[in-house]
Amino acid sequence: MQDFLVALGLVFVLEGLVFAASPTMAKRAMASALETPDGMLRAIGIGTAVAGLAVVWLVRG
Repeated sequence: MQDFLVALGLVFVLEGLVFAASPTMAKRAMASALETPDGMLRAIGIGTAVAGLAVVWLVRG
C-alpha cells in the first residue's frame, strides 16, 4: 500500500510540473484530447498502462 501511495504522489508531482511549467501547452493538449476519437484515446491509455506495468515489472523484478 505504501508503494501505491508513493506512486500516486509521483503522478501528482508530474502532473503539477506540467501545468506549472507550461500551462498554455497543457491547455492545448487538453483541447486536442477533446477532439481525439474515443477509440484512439482508449488505445493510447491501454498502451500507456501496459508500458507503465512493464517498467514496474522490470524495476521490481
